[in-house]
Amino acid sequence: MLMGLFNHWIVVVLMMIGLYIVIAHGNLIKKIVGLTIFQTSVFIFYISMAKVDGGTAPILMANVSQYANPLPHVLILTAIVVGIATTALALALTIRIKEAYNSIEEESIQEQNKKQASEPDELDPRSDPY
Repeated sequence: MLMGLFNHWIVVVLMMIGLYIVIAHGNLIKKIVGLTIFQTSVFIFYISMAKVDGGTAPILMANVSQYANPLPHVLILTAIVVGIATTALALALTIRIKEAYNSIEEESIQEQNKKQASEPDELDPRSDPY
């Protein structure tokens, strides 16, 4: 019984690993890796759900009564492409954050933002002491 649901166990384990990485680490690269692992678990879940026992490719043949639906596979293929593009964008933004803050650690970035917010801006007319 448990081995029959092996794919589902793998999905749950990967999902929890990805979620843990996103929550537990402050490094932005590690967060992106965690999101990618989480996303991969969703892909595996959808592909596992699309499997039909005894189903064949949806090509009309004689003596075949059960076909597998290709739509979930097509949707996952599209999701993989979107996931790669999203990951590339996240990495590009991380590079820009590194250039701006000289760090990719979440706490360091937040500290720098708080420090900048507490300092009065010289060009801001509201900060004029007179």
